[in-house]
Parts: sequence; C-alpha cells; structure tokens
Amino acid sequence: MTANQRTVSGMRPTGPLHIGHYFGALKNWVEMQNDHEAFFFVADWHALTSNYADTSRLPEFVRDMVVDWLSAGLDPEKCAIYRQSDIKETAELHLLLSMITPLGWLERCPTYKEQQQQITDKDLGNYGFLGYPVLMTADIIQHRPRWVPVGQDQQPHLELAREIVRRFNTMYGVEVFPEPEARLTPAAKCPGLDGRKMSKSYGNGIFLQDTLEELTPKIRGMFTDPARLRKSDPGNPEVCNLFPYHRLLADKETQAEVCEACTHATMGCVACKKIFMQNLQNFLEPLHERRAAILARPGMVEEILAEGRKKAKASIDATMELVREAMHMN
Repeated sequence: MTANQRTVSGMRPTGPLHIGHYFGALKNWVEMQNDHEAFFFVADWHALTSNYADTSRLPEFVRDMVVDWLSAGLDPEKCAIYRQSDIKETAELHLLLSMITPLGWLERCPTYKEQQQQITDKDLGNYGFLGYPVLMTADIIQHRPRWVPVGQDQQPHLELAREIVRRFNTMYGVEVFPEPEARLTPAAKCPGLDGRKMSKSYGNGIFLQDTLEELTPKIRGMFTDPARLRKSDPGNPEVCNLFPYHRLLADKETQAEVCEACTHATMGCVACKKIFMQNLQNFLEPLHERRAAILARPGMVEEILAEGRKKAKASIDATMELVREAMHMN
C-alpha cells in the first residue's frame, strides 16, 4: 500500500470514552482501517498540555482508552495502535518543527484563545499548550499520510500543519512531506443527558463501558422537550434532547414513527425512552462482549501497544532519515 493511502489520528487519554466519541471518530476509524494503512495513537503527551499537574491516573486512562478502541472494533491486525510517548522520534520532529514555526502562527490559532477563556480552573500559560499544534503536526506528518480524519473543529489545526509542511519543504528545497488532507467526520450530535455538552466532569454522559444497570437510571432522568410537560402536549423532536440519539441508533422507519407520535402527542417521553434504551442496548452489547474478552486477557493491551510501536516506528524512522538529510543533521 502506498504512502498516500495512509491515515493517522489520535485521542487524548483523559477519561472514559462516551457515545459521542464513537459516532464522532471511532466509527470512521473502524471503517478506514479496512482500506487504508492506518496509524492510531494514544496521545499521552497531548494530555499533559492541560493536565500536567496530576499525571497519577494517566497509565489507567491510556489502558482504558485502548480497551474502548478495541471494543469499538479497531483491529490491531489491520492498524497500528500505539502510545505517543513510546516513539521518541516524535519529540525530535516536534523540536525541529518548532524551530521553523513562527510564533504568530500559534498565537492566532482559534482554539488557543478560546480554550484559555473557557478553561478557567487550569493554568494554560505554558509552552506545551501554545505549541500543541506543532506536536500535533509532528504526530501527523511523521507518517507522511494523505488522509487525516478530523472533525470540523480540528480543521484550523490541520491547516496549520499544512502551512508548516509547505514551509519545511520550501525552506529545505526537498519535498519530504506531502500536504495532509482532511477526511471530514460528520459531526455527531450527542448532547449530554442534561442538554449540556456531554462530559465526564458534568456526570451527564453515556459511556461505552456503561452497563445496562448504570444506564437505566441515566436514561430515565434524561431531559427531553422542555415544553412538553404532559403526554398530551405535542412535542418538537428538533428541540428534544433525546431525538438526536434516535437518528444515530434507530432505523429510518422508527425515526419517522417516533417523530410522528411525538409531534401529535400519541407517544409520551417514557415510551420514547424505552425505544431508545432498547436500541442503545443493542448497540452496546457487542462492544461489551468484546470488552469482556479483552479484559479476560491480562497484558493484552501492552502487547498490542508494543506491536503497534514497532509498526509506527518503522514508518517514522524512514521519515526521520529524510528529515535529518534535508536539514543536514545526519
């Protein structure tokens, strides 16, 4: 398989993955591993950009994330799954790229200012947070991929990576890196159970590892159409917190039936939640079966990460030889 059929992506290990992670990224990864040379990394260095003060649970989060990935359908026989910090050459490339990246490019990145304003409980005045896009660029281009599956909100970071690639290739007169292209992942609308953004810190998430016993009270207490106080009140699926999940989990016929019944007040929210709960159970059962099989094999995660490291390092070593030669540092 040629280099331009490669794809690269990763996630920060900061806690358990929820259903939004699956429909927003993992589902796409599982599909792409079948016809791409795919590299997926656990971005533990990236986790330090904002969670540097307490790293005690980082090994646990790394392991849990890999288990979530495997239970969602990633296959280590079809893709390389590795831990970012296991590849020291990534840090070398990050350092070299930081030498040629103008400071103004980083300061204008929209997420830099937005997150500084929104995240008020952490000190984000560190270089790691400012230089996050440079490390992300190194993560991506070290494999010289064509495709990078990203959501719309990550496009500014990918465009910056493309700018850094153009600057490197022009500055050293050798086209070491192809410009990576975005493979946009459709935004999956997965609101939290209380209508806010789904988040572990809010306690409003539907997590991939949640059991049926844990999910039942969550779904019962889930917010729906705020204007529908009684079953006899007509509802509006477009403002209901539950209906986006019918779009993700139910077939078209069920979606139409629920929409019709809600709009004409022939179905109450309790019955609507029962349909959702059944579809959610059908979706999660195969994931839970795979999870149980993985957890029954102690050491499996580390074996997969070790094998993934070998695959990733072979790809990255080839790239770094070209980089060092272009920069006369070999």
